[in-house]
Amino acid sequence: WTEIEEEAKAAGVTAFCPKPLFLSDLYEVLNDSVTPDETALPESSQVDFSGKRILIVEDNELNLEIAEALIGQTGAYVESAPNGKEAVEMVRTSEEGYYDLIFMDVQMPVMNGYEATEQIRALDREDARTLPIIAMTANAFSEDRQRAGDAGMNDYAAKPIDMDVIIRMMQ
Repeated sequence: WTEIEEEAKAAGVTAFCPKPLFLSDLYEVLNDSVTPDETALPESSQVDFSGKRILIVEDNELNLEIAEALIGQTGAYVESAPNGKEAVEMVRTSEEGYYDLIFMDVQMPVMNGYEATEQIRALDREDARTLPIIAMTANAFSEDRQRAGDAGMNDYAAKPIDMDVIIRMMQ
């Protein structure tokens, strides 16, 4: 890219990512392309969720890395599952009260977030009925919000992640 760097910068290009594309390279370019203020928690939301355990259910590796990094900044311990089926199993086999919150992607292979939430809610344990589950999806239509509520989700966060919104939901 050094051959076209000057022309690209003159055209407004601010970063380069080599091919073949690897997640680590993409993550590094994205991370280097934002100022520290853009990646830090909002000043009004400097909170400490140390001791809290959050499960992020997300099939897209890059989305998962970003969510883990941002939510990890709150001090919470973050675990992840790549699909709804594994999330249900993780909740089912954990001790009661183990998870404090679940961020659930809606569109995933194997089992989607709606089905996973319904199965978690149906588990024969007290915390399954009260565990906060927040939908995370790029779909922001009112029928998507309604479907999330019908499945038993407590709230709805649109992607890309807005940390102010996420912090309010975590509180």
